[in-house]
Amino acid sequence: MSLFHLLIVAIIQGLTEFLPVSSSGHLILLPNLTGMSDQGQFIDVAVHVGTLGAVILYFWRDVREGLLGVPRMLTGRIDTPGAKLAFLLAVATVPVILFGLVLKVTGLDEGMRSIAVIGWTMLGFGLVLYWVDQKGAEAKTDADWSLRDAIIMGLWQAVALIPGTSRSGATISGARALGYKREDGTRLAMLMSIPTILASGLLLGLEAAGDADWAAFRDGAIAAAMAFVAALLALSLMMRLLRSVSFTPYVIYRVILGVILLIIAYS
Repeated sequence: MSLFHLLIVAIIQGLTEFLPVSSSGHLILLPNLTGMSDQGQFIDVAVHVGTLGAVILYFWRDVREGLLGVPRMLTGRIDTPGAKLAFLLAVATVPVILFGLVLKVTGLDEGMRSIAVIGWTMLGFGLVLYWVDQKGAEAKTDADWSLRDAIIMGLWQAVALIPGTSRSGATISGARALGYKREDGTRLAMLMSIPTILASGLLLGLEAAGDADWAAFRDGAIAAAMAFVAALLALSLMMRLLRSVSFTPYVIYRVILGVILLIIAYS
């Protein structure tokens, strides 16, 4: 792949993975709308690894606390903030793994990779995000995260496997519907992305690694590094803006793009 193609893929993934606008939807649209060749599964995995590194670095204090709590969680002791965080993240990841396996086994994951599907989900879930963001209370902080809330947000995250929905957008919507403050709900959504991206990356990586050669590994490393930088910038900007701005700008973008895609799909 050319450096320009890798740069485009990395920027799209890096900027859209954590913004509530759907990174998978944009990556599917890239070859469909531009005529570029599909970047392939290996590059998809590589840019996801890059964004994973960005979210771990940005939320390193929370990640470290969760990692330190894993041994206690594994022995059934959910008696520290770190053990609680590790346990709830594990619970929240179960629905997306199960739903992902169902889509993979049935072949529905490939059947939903269309401009029409992305257009409808981009539009529909954009409006859902707007509604829950405007109507949702702001009474809870990330310290209030409970088993019930982790399960509910996990189910929202599972729905985001439908292209165009947006993993971050769905989990943020779930958090706002449950009454979490914007910044706290977004922090939980970002932390939920870590085991999810890790699980999907391992699954796809095992499939793609067997067909990869030295050139593919080189391209993957370049794409991962660029995606890391783009994701870190996007994440930093979004978390700062949430202190004074709602999710409405992202909703407007989703609605406009969704309408355009539906016009293209049905024209």
